Amino acid sequence: MSACLEAEGLSAGYGKVEIVRDLNLHVDAGEVVALLGPNGAGKTTTISTLSGELRALGGDVRLLGARTDAPLHVRARQGLGVVSQERAVLMDLTTRENLRVARCDLERALALFPELEPHLERRVGLLSGGQQQMLALARCLARSCRVLLVDELSLGLAPLVVDRLLLAVRAAADEGMAVLLVEQHIHKALQVADRVLVMTRGRIGLEGKASDLGARLDDIQDAYLRTSESSGDPAGGASS
Repeated sequence: MSACLEAEGLSAGYGKVEIVRDLNLHVDAGEVVALLGPNGAGKTTTISTLSGELRALGGDVRLLGARTDAPLHVRARQGLGVVSQERAVLMDLTTRENLRVARCDLERALALFPELEPHLERRVGLLSGGQQQMLALARCLARSCRVLLVDELSLGLAPLVVDRLLLAVRAAADEGMAVLLVEQHIHKALQVADRVLVMTRGRIGLEGKASDLGARLDDIQDAYLRTSESSGDPAGGASS
């Protein structure tokens, strides 16, 4: 199966500070790949670079088989969706206007998250955090998005809301979408992922099928501890 999203020898960071080094990964259609790791490991830097928000320092990114160094808005037109921990919604617009601006299928969005229907005419800044994140996810899933990058979907949300969102991500993958998921809750990530990559100090330190790594939680926790205890990590908590 050909990969929908690939990174080969990817280096990324800020200015001349390299956070991610020589990263190789791929995400195929129909699968969820969970990218795990402690704060400062380079997860958000990876997502930002794969999305085109941050320019790569080296290596290649391929989206749907084609090498790209295009910015985020171009990759979005090519079929990339991004849901960030900042909840990428337009706070001053209504829910309906947010969906229209994102060129979403309204019926599809409401089928995914019927909780949004009573709030279609409400300004998004007045919605709860969970409703805002449902809207952010709907803006990706209810349009022609083939690759989805998700960065800390669950941040600050109640467990039941997190479960609701992750089930929608899993269902999208089951329908053929390729998903790269950064998630702080290890157990929840393992429940929806097909494969797992554990990042330590800007590199992949552990990888495998989610079904296999579920029995190796001690190894994953150890990877977290090694990174957080390393005083020589240039990522040093500056970025997740």
